[in-house]
Amino acid sequence: MVVIDYVVLIGYFFVMAAIGAWALRRTKRQEDYFMGGRSFGKLLQTFAAFGAGTGAQDPILVGRTTWTSGLTGIWSVLMWLFVTPVYWITGVWYRRMRNLTLGDFFVERYESPAMGVAYTCFALAFCCMYLSTMFTGISAVAAAMFGVTTVELFGAQVPLQMVFVPTVAIFVVIYGTLGGLTAAYWTDLIQGLCIIVLSVLLIPFGLNALVEKFGNPESQTMFDGFRILHERLPASYFEVLGGPRAGEFPLHYIISLSLLAVVGIVVQPHFIVTGGGSAKTESNARIGLVTGNFLKRLCTVGWALTGLIILALLADSVEIAEVKDRAWGVASRELLGTAKLGLVGLMLACLIAALMSTADTMMLVCSALVVHNVYAPFFNPNATERTYVNTGRIVGLIVVAGSAFAALAISDVLKQYTMALELPIVFAAPFWIGMYWRRSGKLAAWGTIVFAFVAFFVAPVMLPKLWPALREDPRFTIATNRVSRTISRQATAVDVDRRTGWEAAHREALKNPDEAEQKSLLAKLGPAPPEAVVGELFQEKLPSLGGTAVFWRGGLKPAEGGKPTYETVSDSSTENEKTVVERRVGKSVGQGSFNLDFVLYQWMGVDFSGLSPAMLKTMRLPPRLIAPFVVLLALSWLTPRNSKAALDRFYVKMKTEVKPEAEEDQREMEASYEAPDRFDQLKLFPKSEWEFTKPSYFDVIGFIVCVMICFAMVGLLVFLVNLGG
Repeated sequence: MVVIDYVVLIGYFFVMAAIGAWALRRTKRQEDYFMGGRSFGKLLQTFAAFGAGTGAQDPILVGRTTWTSGLTGIWSVLMWLFVTPVYWITGVWYRRMRNLTLGDFFVERYESPAMGVAYTCFALAFCCMYLSTMFTGISAVAAAMFGVTTVELFGAQVPLQMVFVPTVAIFVVIYGTLGGLTAAYWTDLIQGLCIIVLSVLLIPFGLNALVEKFGNPESQTMFDGFRILHERLPASYFEVLGGPRAGEFPLHYIISLSLLAVVGIVVQPHFIVTGGGSAKTESNARIGLVTGNFLKRLCTVGWALTGLIILALLADSVEIAEVKDRAWGVASRELLGTAKLGLVGLMLACLIAALMSTADTMMLVCSALVVHNVYAPFFNPNATERTYVNTGRIVGLIVVAGSAFAALAISDVLKQYTMALELPIVFAAPFWIGMYWRRSGKLAAWGTIVFAFVAFFVAPVMLPKLWPALREDPRFTIATNRVSRTISRQATAVDVDRRTGWEAAHREALKNPDEAEQKSLLAKLGPAPPEAVVGELFQEKLPSLGGTAVFWRGGLKPAEGGKPTYETVSDSSTENEKTVVERRVGKSVGQGSFNLDFVLYQWMGVDFSGLSPAMLKTMRLPPRLIAPFVVLLALSWLTPRNSKAALDRFYVKMKTEVKPEAEEDQREMEASYEAPDRFDQLKLFPKSEWEFTKPSYFDVIGFIVCVMICFAMVGLLVFLVNLGG
């Protein structure tokens, strides 16, 4: 980075802080601070949904998985694509709730203030883990852009992330705590435009670089870069689904992740705001939510194409060979830095924008939950509005600080992201069933929450501690077969470059005098790619799949130490592919937490040996998706329901259309509370306890259009990556 890059970056930070100071004058009440007075139109709602749903880790994650898995790596983020049509329906819910937090939903529906506290605890854990993912990802990119991994601080060399992460966190706190949601939304608009720039900025530079480096810039244009892209990469890298590189993201895993996302997204704490609760009208809520998320899906297509371009250009990069998360940062520095127009600084500002646009919303949502569902009802119910707002600012500071600390402590983007994705299952069933079924009561909801939390998060950690012998029990120290595949194809230039980059990184690692660090670097590099000559027959050894511990999240280690040993189960060959299947042998010891849900599969007689890692991940999801709903339905028949008066008020409120003006909306609500049966003619199942309503023409057409857009996005992706092929 040069001086102008730093000027752009610093200028961006100060613009964000100035917006926070401007919004401070408009913030007087809780609803102003936490919901922006519910006054936002389609444009701001769109960019709020886009900003909150687009994290700094997203382009980084797509860049890394595309580097390792080809175009199938796009599903690490695009798995949300077919969830988007559901938002057309849910966007109305959050506006009709008329609540300040999602904790209020559980308090109101189940008549339990304590459930609001429990939801607040979940939200704090979720937001800290989710934001830490972004802090971790952007620090890896920043290191690549700055070209350094350490900086001098008070006379000592410290890792760059120890300085960079707290700096970004401070600016998030400044504008977010000052101006509340109004500041967050206006900054989201600016930051959303930055993210769109981020998504396309590297593509023309990358295509031109391909022409300049591998083509003839005097007679060829940027569009010839697409042809060169196909010449340098194997055909398998351009397959969207299936193919030899689909091991990490096969179709069944994508479908299961999408289902998990549908079930869990509705209780993510920020959805009460970006999901429509802060919109002026219902149409603003649903249109903003859907449009904002489709914008993200469109950007994801750009990230994947960029990932392929980065691979074609920089397959020999030592930095990326060492740490795959640096791919986006190295590409930005190499492609944009030569212009010296501040574009590297702009790219880093765009990535920071992706983080900050999510962090500010998460911070405010957590503040609202602590203030409205914990502090006000249990500690200071008669405080002034000013006190509540100031308390929210303090909580926001703690949330962002906790997220930054988690990022510095864990530093594993994929692990943090996966953990955040699974947490919402604790509250998902009470939300979905409570939204539609009167029979679901407080005790049933509490029982389900406790069951999901204990079964999926507490028991896996505590069981090995209470029963240490579990780690060596041969029934639970089994692993899937390891499958090694070697495919025969013509070598491409990227195959040659990968070997070159690996050898250079390997030499650098061996120079490290610290034995532990050297060992860690060599482990990250993995085995050497095979030598290749462009155009000649090439034996590509795909990453081995399997050898995965079934019952242990941390894997297995040999009881006697050393490396695990395997014996061959089968060895088969075809004209273009050789497959070797091996079985792990010897006594092993389980590591990490215990996969309790797989005991059920074992009781059912499932043979785990032939399952792929992706299939094991897929099998983790049905118990998490189904079991809480089964428990809630069963407990609802065995425990009392909530009071009729509370249920009548809740369900008639959810059927009462929101009016744009607060006074008019209040009159409508009073009429509904006086006649709770005024909308019974809309029930899909009359005279039943199910509160499904008949969909309107607008509901149906909007949903169908959203589904069509999903398939159009996939078509656009296929079209773009086949240009020049």
